[in-house]
Amino acid sequence: MRPRDLVGKTRRQLASELITEVATLDKKIKTADKQLTELLAETGTSVMNLYGIGPSGAARLLGDIGDIHRFPNAGRFASWNGTAPIDASSGDHQRHRLSRTGNRRINRVLHIMAIVQLRNDTPGRAYYRRKLAAGKTPMEALRSLKRHLSDVVYKQLLRDAHQRSGASPGGHSGASLTSSAADSTPTIDTSDKSLPEPATSETTPQTTALLT
Repeated sequence: MRPRDLVGKTRRQLASELITEVATLDKKIKTADKQLTELLAETGTSVMNLYGIGPSGAARLLGDIGDIHRFPNAGRFASWNGTAPIDASSGDHQRHRLSRTGNRRINRVLHIMAIVQLRNDTPGRAYYRRKLAAGKTPMEALRSLKRHLSDVVYKQLLRDAHQRSGASPGGHSGASLTSSAADSTPTIDTSDKSLPEPATSETTPQTTALLT
């Protein structure tokens, strides 16, 4: 298009500038992802093997979580990241509501992971559909999926820690590592259970270099 009037020319110039900016940002994102991938490879983590976790999400997980052993079990990890539901039952009505506390950065990583799995033919989508079939609303089913994916991430990070230390996975109390990280159905479904302790937003500075 070669507009001849001033308005058309201005629009064309603005569009050209926006396209150039988008192309520049896209190039920077690709470069940053490559650098993060190289840094993550040096840590020995396998968290990017989980569907829906990219370089930035993996770096955020490692940077904010630090030592996964500071969480005695998957339930405490879910409470910390805000995916554990809060009991909001009243009388004979049993229900839970979404937690608004916890580490919101990690919660967002898990949310993106859930959305990516829902958009593709994955165990996460199958898990979500089972929750819908059980009578849950779409939001409740999504909350359950995020809670389940929190367990998946916890187990994967625990495996990585055990491999680095050479310890037996069965030696850590409070976590069962018999299923794979992509397992769509945990032995005990904790996605609808609240926890006795509130979530906290405490983070650690370990491996924050991955995020700078």
